Amino acid sequence: MSSDNGPQQPSADGAREAPEQLALLRETVRRSRPPRARPRTWRGAELAAELPVARVLVDKGLLHLDRYFDYAVPAAMDEEAQPGVRVRVRFGAGEREGRREGGRLINGFVVERVAQSDYPGALAPIAQVLSPERVLSPPLLRLCRAVADRYAGSLADVVQLAVPPRMARAEKRASPEAQPPPSPPSPGSWERYVDGPAYLRTLSEGGSPRAVWTALPGPDWPQELARAVAAVLSSGRGALAVLPDGRAAARVDAALTALIGDGRHVLLTAESGPEQRYARWLAVSRGAVRAVVGTRAAMFAPVHDLGLAVLWDDGDAAHSDDHAPQPHAREVLLQRAVTEQAGFLAGGHGCTVEAAQLVETGWARPLTAARETVRETAPLIRTVGDLDEARDAAARTARLPTLAWNTAREALQRGPVLVQVPRRGYVPRLACERCRAPARCARCSGPLEATDERGSLRCGWCAHEAPDWRCPDCGGARLRGQVFGARRTAEELGRAFPAVPVRTSGREHILESVPDAPALIVSTPGAEPPAEGQGYAAALLLDGWALLGRPDLRAEEEALRRWLSASALVRPQGEDGTVLIVAEPTLRPVQALVRWDPSGFALRELAERAELGFPPVSRMAAVSGRAEAVEELLGQAGLPADAEVLGPVGLPVIEPGRPRRSGDPPVGEHWVRALVRVPPGSGAAMAAALKTAHAARLARREGSPVQIRIDPPDIG
Repeated sequence: MSSDNGPQQPSADGAREAPEQLALLRETVRRSRPPRARPRTWRGAELAAELPVARVLVDKGLLHLDRYFDYAVPAAMDEEAQPGVRVRVRFGAGEREGRREGGRLINGFVVERVAQSDYPGALAPIAQVLSPERVLSPPLLRLCRAVADRYAGSLADVVQLAVPPRMARAEKRASPEAQPPPSPPSPGSWERYVDGPAYLRTLSEGGSPRAVWTALPGPDWPQELARAVAAVLSSGRGALAVLPDGRAAARVDAALTALIGDGRHVLLTAESGPEQRYARWLAVSRGAVRAVVGTRAAMFAPVHDLGLAVLWDDGDAAHSDDHAPQPHAREVLLQRAVTEQAGFLAGGHGCTVEAAQLVETGWARPLTAARETVRETAPLIRTVGDLDEARDAAARTARLPTLAWNTAREALQRGPVLVQVPRRGYVPRLACERCRAPARCARCSGPLEATDERGSLRCGWCAHEAPDWRCPDCGGARLRGQVFGARRTAEELGRAFPAVPVRTSGREHILESVPDAPALIVSTPGAEPPAEGQGYAAALLLDGWALLGRPDLRAEEEALRRWLSASALVRPQGEDGTVLIVAEPTLRPVQALVRWDPSGFALRELAERAELGFPPVSRMAAVSGRAEAVEELLGQAGLPADAEVLGPVGLPVIEPGRPRRSGDPPVGEHWVRALVRVPPGSGAAMAAALKTAHAARLARREGSPVQIRIDPPDIG
């Protein structure tokens, strides 16, 4: 008999439960103990008494290091090492965690201060506080993180775009004193738009309206944009306007200064110089200035209490950054409008498909003028098609149709004439006169171009001279031009109009403006200078086929945008302003120009892309690299279930001597590109999956490099 109080054998279930109970008991005892004393020193150096751990974003744009690193805060740096300041820390190949004393010094930003670190070992201390200026504010950090996630990039790369390099002398300068808000502006020329006055009134009353603005042709758009900014400032909030180039930004800067005076806004462009630009950026960061006008980099400007984000001409390629992760200003400003609950205004003479989608989905409202007003302000558009040129002897021999010569001759009696030529240079494309084979360089197979009227030949890739060229196919030695550039056009016009000055505007030298006097201005797209007074008397848009014939999804949209930008500089039809375009009249972008209907063209283009599943209806990512590397990355990425992989297809091999663009494969390597397409709502998941897989490959250091581009501008 066994006693009730005697020892008993554990059951089988009890034997299984004993280890779990013992582990639970040990965890309870561990939690009941007082916390272990935190070390107050590091190698003899005293640490900060409160929040002695700093989480630092190191200036390393490596995707697999896209996280924060913990460092100890010495007591001597306690006051200065606050969130947002620049520091220097030890970080090296042997000390990836930045925990030990070794490693080289690199820059970084303190993100936050915490009481303890998750790292079990000893933390290396911050080596130096570069400046007590808090340049990486929490709102700016959140914006940079959102942009990095959207474009599958690293946070350090985005912060490098958002925060300009430090200039010590600029930090020592005192920022100007904040000025009181200006009075609400009058509508002015906004009266020409159906909802223009109401839009300004809503901004001045503290509202955040979102609109896509189709600006009327003429010189008034800088003043209209300035009035929108002034309306926001009158409500006590901040404003940000991003323009494609320094010339456009300077025009808006001058208009805003004339409207509200000095001291209430700053101009952020590369022309200001690093020190002056950083001083202006600091004035915005400190809250002394509430409005910014600038180029692409200004999209990250830390405007306090942002009330309006403005983007002018969002179809311009200059709005897409060339540096990783290559964000577009439109997407950054849309992100800011949403997260900061600000108004949004996308303006331009044309309308992109992305802007049309904002209107189509109801996120933004159209801001347009009545058709009667458009007809009153737009110039007369005339066309010359292929059949007209075939019947025109002048067009066959001199490349310019008779109607173009007559239009220029008549308009020169009233003022300057603009001539838009799609290509720069003299004769950038040549072919054998006998067999029509393209003329190629014997050294690198690059295209030969004529550099002057003497017929001097030079390779467009390696600049090798080719004085004794002969066609390798037929042995011919005579060449004919396939494409004529701005300098050749200027030479022909100079011979035709010897009494009229001829000036060129292009990449080498862009004219700021031209006087209101008879002159011929030959310009490449995007470099057209405005004419003083009422504008150009006429414009000739030559070689339309060169813009329309590009193998690109956006070829027609881009051609119309460039034609509209040039035509908007011409006087209205009531003042005999005329635009002559040499292109097939039946083409849809030509008809959109004749009717001056960019919004209608964009909506039709959006409908067609929706049927085909092309952006912006879908989200896309381009994955480029060697075939095996692309296949490996796509196989490892946990793409969304609704993702569709198109390709891969081979990319052209970059030959030695040929200039490389951003995203091109290394010289001589055979790369392929695959497109990943997802429907709306899955873009974030696609970017996260590609980023995770790419980071894992980089951490393992396996395989050849791969490039990822979210929302590639060219999917052709």
